[in-house]
Amino acid sequence: MTLFALESKEVNGGSMQYQELLENMVQGCKRIFEANLTGIYLHGSLAMGCFNPKKSDIDLIIVIEKDITDEQKLAFMQVVVELNKQAPHKGIELSVVKREYCQDFVYPTPYELHFSNTHLQWFKNKPLDYIAKMTGTDKDLAAHFTIINKCGITLWGEEIASVFGQVPKADYIDSIRSDVENAGEEILENPIYMTLNLCRVAAYLEENLVISKKQGGQWGLQNLEPKYHSLIAEALECYASEKQMAAGKGLAQEFAVELMKKIEQNEITI
Repeated sequence: MTLFALESKEVNGGSMQYQELLENMVQGCKRIFEANLTGIYLHGSLAMGCFNPKKSDIDLIIVIEKDITDEQKLAFMQVVVELNKQAPHKGIELSVVKREYCQDFVYPTPYELHFSNTHLQWFKNKPLDYIAKMTGTDKDLAAHFTIINKCGITLWGEEIASVFGQVPKADYIDSIRSDVENAGEEILENPIYMTLNLCRVAAYLEENLVISKKQGGQWGLQNLEPKYHSLIAEALECYASEKQMAAGKGLAQEFAVELMKKIEQNEITI
């Protein structure tokens, strides 16, 4: 059980600076969870080769064997918040999940603890309240586990195949559809993410492709109507650079509404 070296994985330029962060995360998990720690798994853009430190976060799933105490949760969160200072702008996003829900998949998937930048101030202001309440179920974990099965990286612990069972197709579809269900409004607030994510949802429903946002955009340029190509191309350019996207309201909302209609009908031939 050794830490996977990012040097041996083809990942986007700029990611190597986070090797130390990941090593420290592994050491913190081992120290706090001890024998209860099953493994630590990297997914998302850093695992899929399209990481951009200006636009991406670091996505992790920590798998444990059995329940952890509030004291362990608090100690772990203190490690996470400290390491989050070294993370890219979007920070670290992670969930702690029991092995039983990874092997024999349950949907929506229960989690023991979750963190993202969205919740940072809550923890800083009311850490005990955070520890008590930050547990439940998360539909997004179906998508995360699917990505881990396809191209995840074992940072430490048991190999992916021995920890993660297959996610049923219906659960994965519901997970990715839920992620874009408010696309009509959210595409104006976050046009890069929503444009590319709509493309990759369409790619899965059309061709069963489990792909990154970058690959989703590339698929969209090849398969969706030409009138949307400028929008998709701009999203791809901004996703890979520091450029901010200023999507035209009319075209962006038309794109979101049309794709959502097709997604809800599960008919993605456009």
